[in-house]
Amino acid sequence: MPNASIPNPPPEGASGPAIRVAELRKTFRVPVRGEGLRAAAASLVRRETRDVDAVAGVSFEIAPGEVVGFLGPNGAGKTTTLKMLAGLLHPTGGEATVLGHVPSRRESALLRRITMVMGNRNQLQWDLPALDSFELMRAIYRLPRDEFRRTRDEFVELLEVGDLVRKPVRNLSLGERMKMEIIGALLHQPTVLFLDEPTIGLDVTMQKRIRTFVAEYNRRTGATVLLTSHYMADVQALCKRVVVIHHGRILFDGALAALAADFGATKTISVSLRDGSADLSAYGEVIGEDEGRISLRVPRAAAAETTTLLLRNLPVVDLTIEDPPIEDVIEQVFAGASSLPSAEAVDPAS
Repeated sequence: MPNASIPNPPPEGASGPAIRVAELRKTFRVPVRGEGLRAAAASLVRRETRDVDAVAGVSFEIAPGEVVGFLGPNGAGKTTTLKMLAGLLHPTGGEATVLGHVPSRRESALLRRITMVMGNRNQLQWDLPALDSFELMRAIYRLPRDEFRRTRDEFVELLEVGDLVRKPVRNLSLGERMKMEIIGALLHQPTVLFLDEPTIGLDVTMQKRIRTFVAEYNRRTGATVLLTSHYMADVQALCKRVVVIHHGRILFDGALAALAADFGATKTISVSLRDGSADLSAYGEVIGEDEGRISLRVPRAAAAETTTLLLRNLPVVDLTIEDPPIEDVIEQVFAGASSLPSAEAVDPAS
């Protein structure tokens, strides 16, 4: 990606955070109706509702140029938070600023510098080639034609879509459409990217290309990125920091490496024995065996002692000690969240 194609303008409000959220809340009023014909008839006369907190007072800051993973299970409030930061939803309470602007005001000075990509939503015209939709983006953002073409052609080359841009979007595969969506979303060279499941449903190769593209865009432009994803490979490849949200509340905000240290109560010990397979259940929880290599899950505090016993009592050929996969750590975080006061937080879109 040549430096000349994508300029690196000084971020607006660079002395402060690119994104600031303070006690942000979003409450939806949803209808309540019991089962049966009588309840259905009663709801026609008097509809009952209840308030559901999708986001229940979250606070965090993201520095200019930072790439942050925003993690949580379905219904945690991730998409609702991103939509408020992008100005698509008005918050019920609290404050949010992006590049010094209040997103809900939908000021053009902000909208020209942000973008939102949703892996399960289309913004391109379904029956037209992507090139036509790109031209529409150029007109909307009033991009100089020469600059627009340089940026477009560079993205097309980097994402290896070539002649696909001339095919109707409906004729493209899911991965090809996602590439087009990303190109369309970045043609105006935004400073802040809200990426909501950008690799959802894609194969491993396509996921890697999208990750590489996002990382290169961040490196060249210094753009700030807030990423949600259920694929931990996305988070591990792009993010040094993660924010974990559950039931509309933040459970963890810090370095990805610290997440395992804070919540990873176990270690994984993998052992290869000279005599092949053996019953090692006395040393820990056996969680897998592959070609004679046995994996044990043991308490973190007992890892050193267990290792000593294995080496002393068994014909060990090879032994490794690792932190558990980040997916397991996240599950532990969510499991521990049940002890927190729970809002009735369900964001139907997140």
